Amino acid sequence: MGEYVPMYRRRRSGATNYNSRKKAISSMGTLLAVRISGKNVSAQFLKPTVKGDLVLASAHSHALRKLGWTGSLKSIPACYLLGLWAGKNAKQKGVESAFLYNGVAPFVKGSRISAFVKGVIDGGVEVPFAEEAMPSEERLKGENIAKYAAELAKDKEVYDRRFSGLLKQGFKPEDYVQNYTRVKAAIVGAK
Repeated sequence: MGEYVPMYRRRRSGATNYNSRKKAISSMGTLLAVRISGKNVSAQFLKPTVKGDLVLASAHSHALRKLGWTGSLKSIPACYLLGLWAGKNAKQKGVESAFLYNGVAPFVKGSRISAFVKGVIDGGVEVPFAEEAMPSEERLKGENIAKYAAELAKDKEVYDRRFSGLLKQGFKPEDYVQNYTRVKAAIVGAK
């Protein structure tokens, strides 16, 4: 019979992918860790050390509320805007480049993580990333959400049920593009 080799506790709980982490640490550079929860998005620029990771800069989606964002905090437009804000913030703190480290979360082309990374790149931090993995400009601005909402508006009951969270906040999904444009201008114009 073979010898039983247990998995590490953090791998069993789904918290750490050790193969991915080993590759990221061996890059000897700053890591960009992006986490998306049920309601929010957060990210950290990390410098791995023997005693633990040092956080060089961080961002949380609640920062978008302070900038005037009224839409969903975990949508693709919100992820892009938060990435743009995080990139500018990290650049001011001396972060020039970073490597994406998404742990056990799978990377999907055109996803919220790729929208965040596109924002970080536009914010001035270099991240090795393929252009074809990024969402289209239409999705970054939320045009697809606005079109979908306009079509659903024909059936008020379905519309109210689908966008109930946003409507409770006083936000109309058809306004995604205007909201995006306004907040992006506030981020780009901020010093």
